[in-house]
Amino acid sequence: MDYKTTLTSLYYLLICADGKVDERELALGRKMMEAEGLGLATFDSQLEALKAKDISALYNDCLAGLKKLDNKQQTRAIAWLCVIANSDGFMDKAEWILIYKIYHTELKLSLDEVMKTQKELNKIIHGKSFQSLGVRVAK
Repeated sequence: MDYKTTLTSLYYLLICADGKVDERELALGRKMMEAEGLGLATFDSQLEALKAKDISALYNDCLAGLKKLDNKQQTRAIAWLCVIANSDGFMDKAEWILIYKIYHTELKLSLDEVMKTQKELNKIIHGKSFQSLGVRVAK
């Protein structure tokens, strides 16, 4: 998987993580792809194809794809996940678990670098730098 395919696949894993797809997650997914230079038609067709894939197999494919990327691209991909997960104001617990498992356990990325990149991405899509570290725990 190249960077853009890996990013699309990670995005799909994220929006499926909590079982609820929020409109803001969809809108930010489109902004992410615009910022990364992937056409929306390609993005939509890739998402449609991912619906037929087993989530566990997709997770493994994403990890393999991430491990082929350099550290900067890995960090950027994880930062995008954080931005999208926070799009509704709080990161859902299932989303946080997915992101943490990938960035900390699997890739051992620097949290400081992920947060710094997250701020940069927020500036690109919102015109301002902000971040939310809140985790919403569903009862």
